[in-house]
Amino acid sequence: MFLTGTLLNVAAVLIGTTVGVLAGSRVPERMQRTLTDGLGLFTIAIGIALALRYLTDPALPMGDDLAVLGALLAGGAVGELLRLSDRLDALGDWFQRKLARGDQPSRVSEAFVTASLVFCVGPLTILGSIQNGLTGDIQLLGVKSLLDGVASIAFAAALGAGVYLAALTVLVVQGGIATLAWAAGAGLDPGSIAAASAVGGLMLVGVGLGLLDVKRIRVVNMLPGLVFAPLFVWLAAAIRGALAP
Repeated sequence: MFLTGTLLNVAAVLIGTTVGVLAGSRVPERMQRTLTDGLGLFTIAIGIALALRYLTDPALPMGDDLAVLGALLAGGAVGELLRLSDRLDALGDWFQRKLARGDQPSRVSEAFVTASLVFCVGPLTILGSIQNGLTGDIQLLGVKSLLDGVASIAFAAALGAGVYLAALTVLVVQGGIATLAWAAGAGLDPGSIAAASAVGGLMLVGVGLGLLDVKRIRVVNMLPGLVFAPLFVWLAAAIRGALAP
């Protein structure tokens, strides 16, 4: 079934969040801050590793790193015009008012947005969902489920029950990609996947900087860059073909 991997991932997030919430109520605030700092450092490390890995991927032709930069900037511009960050924050605030019940309400929105980005930005989200949609194979999403389950424990312990809401994001994003792959019957070419993954890695660095309170980057507004990346790679290939003797 083309949604099996996504449902497994959702279950892992829900279970991990439950463990984190139960543990979080017994964890001192200083330790919760330390956990958040650790998540920030780890997220930055993963983001840098992914960005460098895919920017140097042989599937991404020399010079197409500019396509990654262009996708990031164009995606950010479109996201700002659409006010994606404000809309996602508003959604988180709405859930906050409905569900927080006086328990540090500002953390609900932060937990929802932060966890949603970490769980849904990265190569495993794209590759795993496409693989699951095309072939039914859940190997990649199985690995991602394990990673997200562990991460959700730390997120929930540090940020609270708002991490539960990120399971909805996982269901919509990964389920949507898997469904499109199943319907289309074909995936993206390796160069496009590498470009989108590099953009995702750079966005993860922004998420990590926010977790460390170094700089609040409106990463959500850059999400359209994941769509622009394959388009810019295709455009670069078309230009090379036109200029070839």
